[in-house]
Amino acid sequence: MTAKRTLAVVSAGLSQPSSTRLLADRLRDATVARLEQDGYEARTTSIELRDLAQDITNNLLTGFPSPRLSEAIEAMTSADGVIAVTPIFSSSYSGLFKSFFDVVEPTALTGVPVVLGATGGSARHSLALEYAVRPLFAYLRAVTVPTAVFAASEDWGSGDAQVSALPPRIDRAAGELSALVAASDRSGRLDDPFALDRPFSELLGGLGA
Repeated sequence: MTAKRTLAVVSAGLSQPSSTRLLADRLRDATVARLEQDGYEARTTSIELRDLAQDITNNLLTGFPSPRLSEAIEAMTSADGVIAVTPIFSSSYSGLFKSFFDVVEPTALTGVPVVLGATGGSARHSLALEYAVRPLFAYLRAVTVPTAVFAASEDWGSGDAQVSALPPRIDRAAGELSALVAASDRSGRLDDPFALDRPFSELLGGLGA
């Protein structure tokens, strides 16, 4: 049987179409291709935060997630790997991106491989991935791959000189993520906090006889 792996793709773009979603999709496609080359069947779930903005706000105000938001969080925290992409506003991640991860349990992404991506109008914002986005996932105890991918407006241009740098960065990050995801296999194997380590009859010590 072909081994299966799952990827959750979190995109915080606000417009439609969105360059943030486009970068997330490029990272997803490259990671899936690398996993398939290594003999894995990859299943992906796209989490578009724009569609969950009201649910996220309500969760912050009430402390309770909606069923739709719960489903998105479960898809991400149970995945073998995560692709997380945010637009850069005012030299940092977007408020929507941060708010989503604010409603995720701090330990829910412990040990989960994550590739980080961001988009912005100028390449000078690329360092935000290192001083803002990466520390956020360090706090969440995720395992971020070494290569983060930033796409500026010129990276989506039509000239060969403009677009030559982005595909290699995507491929390198995808290779790093796929290697960690291949070694993970968290899907369907998450520990059950209520699971018994021995049959219930043994725990009773014969009281049920």
